[in-house]
Amino acid sequence: MSQPNQYELLKQRRFLPFFLTQFLGAFNDNVYKNALVILVAYHAASLSRLDANTLSNLAQALFILPFFLFSATAGQIADKLEKSFLIRLVKLAEIAIMALGAMGLYWRSLPLLMTGLFLMGLHSTVFGPVKYAYLPQHLEQEEIVGGNGLVEMGTFLAILVGTLLGGYLIAEGSATPVAATVVALAVLGYVTSRWVPRSPAAAPDLAINWNPFSETWRILQFMRGNRTVFLSVLGISWFWFLGALYLSQFPVYTKEVLSGKEEVVTVLLALFSVGVGIGSLLCERASGRRIELGLVPFGSIGLTLFGIDFYFASTGLPAHAAAGAADFLGEPAHWRILADLALIGIFGGFYIVPLYTLIQTRTEASHRSRVIAGNNVLNALFVVCAAVLAIVLLDLGSSIPQLFLAAALLNAGVAIYIYTLVPEFLMRFLIWLLVHTVYRLDKSGLEHIPESGPAVLICNHVSYVDALVIAAACPRPVRFVMDHQIFRIPVLSFIFRTGRAIPIAPAREDPDALARAHDQIAGALEEGDLICIFPEGKITYDGQLSPFRPGVKRIVDRTPVPVVPLALRGLWGSFFSRHEGPAMTKWSRIAKRIYSRISLVAAPPVAAREVTPELLHGIVLQLRGDRL
Repeated sequence: MSQPNQYELLKQRRFLPFFLTQFLGAFNDNVYKNALVILVAYHAASLSRLDANTLSNLAQALFILPFFLFSATAGQIADKLEKSFLIRLVKLAEIAIMALGAMGLYWRSLPLLMTGLFLMGLHSTVFGPVKYAYLPQHLEQEEIVGGNGLVEMGTFLAILVGTLLGGYLIAEGSATPVAATVVALAVLGYVTSRWVPRSPAAAPDLAINWNPFSETWRILQFMRGNRTVFLSVLGISWFWFLGALYLSQFPVYTKEVLSGKEEVVTVLLALFSVGVGIGSLLCERASGRRIELGLVPFGSIGLTLFGIDFYFASTGLPAHAAAGAADFLGEPAHWRILADLALIGIFGGFYIVPLYTLIQTRTEASHRSRVIAGNNVLNALFVVCAAVLAIVLLDLGSSIPQLFLAAALLNAGVAIYIYTLVPEFLMRFLIWLLVHTVYRLDKSGLEHIPESGPAVLICNHVSYVDALVIAAACPRPVRFVMDHQIFRIPVLSFIFRTGRAIPIAPAREDPDALARAHDQIAGALEEGDLICIFPEGKITYDGQLSPFRPGVKRIVDRTPVPVVPLALRGLWGSFFSRHEGPAMTKWSRIAKRIYSRISLVAAPPVAAREVTPELLHGIVLQLRGDRL
């Protein structure tokens, strides 16, 4: 039976009303904002004595200012209050804000227009922490990647369609259609919010600190206490830096580099936004419905490679008269640009979804909304930094393609720096590559592995990559107990050390190392970790299951936890096995076994008091069956 995919969530009340509510909010933001920007650009003289550029920059600043001023407060409120109630309050406020903005549009009142824009920024500031803290409360562990993918897809689709609709409605200079639309969207958003299910407050007793500056600093300090989460937040903010850098340059890039008309800007925006949406949706399939950090380096590699190619594709283009969308799309010289831009978006989706999911799942529930609020502050800061960098480089004489090249190269440097600080990302990437390029991995019975708490996993030992396959398949991080000689193999050693594997030596070789290993195992189990051990004590030479050693019983006698038997199938005869000689010496096996099907199966847990080597051996032998 196939597993349900992320689209099944769109049929369920716990997700659909929330999805529609957040989509309509982002949609309305962009309808109003783009209509205002175009109105300012073409009718500045009738609104104010200020020129169009000044007014446009003022509008952007007013929209982003609330993220700096009120994110910390919004995060506290989202942790303190029940979330469906807070969502409905925000949506009611949106109706009032859009009514104010509609009056500004109808009367051509710049103060009302700018006030409405500032308040919509405040609306987004309050809704953001609720948006990402809601999902972990209503989605299962295996659903959260798909749920985040849908939300990211919806957000970028809302930005695209809202921007297009706002520009279209205001194109003739009439504000009435825009005014009616934004109010109608706000009302519709409130209607959908009425069906959002209750979400209990994470920290109902929280005393709110109304000082935004001290609270922002406190949140940032809290985030730094969890290094992986903090660097993931920085990674998300970096993506918004790149996105802002690309999107802000599209109009001038289209005019000066591509010789395109305004409608070509829309084509570029659409490709980028749809690309991010596609990448976001593909995350669930690529990750096997689990939180797969290996997709983050995969995404960053794509962002760099296609960002660099975007520069080369944008140089040496022949000069021609200003082209519309149809003529632009019909020119083969432009297809490489379009492909690069779409792929930048797709790899951006691969990059951003796992990071959001990691923050949601590795942050304490009582602080989740505040951490997301801190993320929003940093996102806004990085967007401002992107604007400053663009201004500086362009003033120094750089071209826009050179600016894109600088962004791609900076992305490579930032990625290397982050993966050096948190090797877990790179380790997961190597594991992900293994099971998605060398093998096709089938999984069965893994629901027997506890979702939380300590347990010991035991498995047959067929090859040098057994631990990597189990790590790729297991829904939780696993600490492996492995032979100290395998632990020291180059390249694999990096992965094992990063995964906090525990090297073990036989008593006859190093009794002190054996005792230290058992102490580490006991400590890990007491902390609630999963431990995996290969009880044969060696990789098989003949494909058969060797007798199990008594080490597992010694472990559970000291720390009574359930033991989950696993069995690997299909790895015997692979390049990494000892079939017909030493492993990793017969290179012809790689071509013959490329993308071969392997599987990992699990049996129900065995209670600690029932564990014997013979019982576990029999279960694993039955699980393995005849498929070696």
